[in-house]
Amino acid sequence: MADDADNRVAVYVDFDNIVISRYNQLHGRGAFQFDRVRNVVVSDPSVDADVARRIREATVDIGAILDYASSFGPIVISRAYADWSQPVNAGYRKQLVDRAIDLTQMFPLSATKNGADIRLAIDVVEDMFRLGDVTHVVLVAGDSDYVALAQRVKRLGRYIVAVGVAGATSRSLPAACNDFSLYDDLPGTGAEDAETDAAAADLPEVAAAPHKPATTNSSPGKEAAAKKTTAKKSTDVTPQQPVRATEADIDEPGAVGGDQAAKMSPRAATKLLRRALELGHDKNDEEWLHTSTVKQQIKRMDPSFHEKSLGYDSFSDFVKSRSNFAEFDRASNGQKVRLRPPAAAAS
Repeated sequence: MADDADNRVAVYVDFDNIVISRYNQLHGRGAFQFDRVRNVVVSDPSVDADVARRIREATVDIGAILDYASSFGPIVISRAYADWSQPVNAGYRKQLVDRAIDLTQMFPLSATKNGADIRLAIDVVEDMFRLGDVTHVVLVAGDSDYVALAQRVKRLGRYIVAVGVAGATSRSLPAACNDFSLYDDLPGTGAEDAETDAAAADLPEVAAAPHKPATTNSSPGKEAAAKKTTAKKSTDVTPQQPVRATEADIDEPGAVGGDQAAKMSPRAATKLLRRALELGHDKNDEEWLHTSTVKQQIKRMDPSFHEKSLGYDSFSDFVKSRSNFAEFDRASNGQKVRLRPPAAAAS
């Protein structure tokens, strides 16, 4: 990856734009309005099962967008603009809260325009004048309305990046930006994630040592009673057991309900590593990436990552355990890593 120690990234998401565009991309032009998706509560049993399935299929991975933005440098601003009272937007609550995105409420002032593009543009220009250390602006939208904004950001000396959905992005927007990416091309939004899930499913999770009850002053009767109680508890649902996520959370698959921070799973850590490597190769023409740079990118994407909590003495040990898709450069003495070429990974 390029040297971005002095970079500061601001991310602005026209949320309605990206959600509607993604749905129409997968299910046909005008499908979002035709299916009346805006007011659908996926967890409602009365909702048509086919519509609920289509909504889940079109779920936008907010994490993939932010992870891509973080490849340019640390994110210092992240805002999303939408009418959050709409059920289809409220369904993203967990994704947005988990990534600490600032939610800007946009009540529609007319039947056809919600004003998100105007408010977003005003905030971007204001932040550029107010925050001189912001070097990169990532705009998640595809409207031609944002062409003037992209041109103004470049004129102010900032690097402007746009992320849009194929088939719903104005042809003039990429030309007005320094960089442009389609949502489908972002690491983590393709078929590779399914392969990562399958590989990570077999990785053992390091469990905490079980609590051992005190054995002093114990009697055979008490020990038997304790064993009986333990056997009974093993058949009950306890707080330590996985919590099944509800369909109301149109969030990251397998997400655990509740607002409490949880220990990172091996599957989540594997996804982070693969995505960091993909972003590194995308930003850097070099074949091999330094492990410190890869770890830095992982920490940007999820500061809660710690290889020791996963049971590894070093980051290199963690990478070695994912050798099905990551490999070290032998000449670098374990200091450089890359994604395995497709042929090598298949074998």
